[in-house]
Amino acid sequence: MTDYRRLERQLSSDIGLTRRPVAVSFCDAPPRDVPAFRGTVPSGCTFWRLAAEGATFYTVPADHYNCPIGAYTHNIPLPPARATELEDTLGFMAGIGYVRMEEVPAIPVLPKSPGAVVYAPLGDTPVDPDVVLFSGPAARVMLLQEAAIRAGVASSLNTLGRPTCMALPAALAGGMVASTGCVGNRVYTAVAEGDLYAAVPGRDLAKLAEATATISTANAKLLEYHQARRQELSA
Repeated sequence: MTDYRRLERQLSSDIGLTRRPVAVSFCDAPPRDVPAFRGTVPSGCTFWRLAAEGATFYTVPADHYNCPIGAYTHNIPLPPARATELEDTLGFMAGIGYVRMEEVPAIPVLPKSPGAVVYAPLGDTPVDPDVVLFSGPAARVMLLQEAAIRAGVASSLNTLGRPTCMALPAALAGGMVASTGCVGNRVYTAVAEGDLYAAVPGRDLAKLAEATATISTANAKLLEYHQARRQELSA
């Protein structure tokens, strides 16, 4: 398997990340030798926070039922007793002007329902990730996006907004995407107000890593260039 610990060290160093990247793997069944998640959480993106803090585990579909929006983007059908929760949540969001119902069909969704989802810090992942989630200040995510463009693995999509979890299927379908996040995600993950997200397909991670050092060095030189130019040309 790929040396993900080395990739995490390299990416974190080149980009200047302070939060660990999270590896997310969509599996047909729970993998062997990976602990199951035990407990209850209010959202699927809560699992991102737990993994960024160092936990490695897998979830099953029932672990995602408390978040009807996240269950929708992950193609996880709610059980009959809770089937109306998605419609109720979307109705509430539409009623307060947060979303228009006609926008919903355009939200990216996983192509098939996972039997289990593995979450881990990138360097600790026990299986190859389908998507790797990065979060950090806008200037750090800027470097990731520029590296993705250089590596030819950036999506053609504009920066995504709500719901944040749609970034995972969007990245799987089209390459690295950036996301501004959403208010629910910020509550459940406690990311800083100025932080953004980037979602990178696992298949593109090595190509991305090849470009980050060049982009980081180039930006450091451009910083000096623009600072000197500002001083020279400012009256």
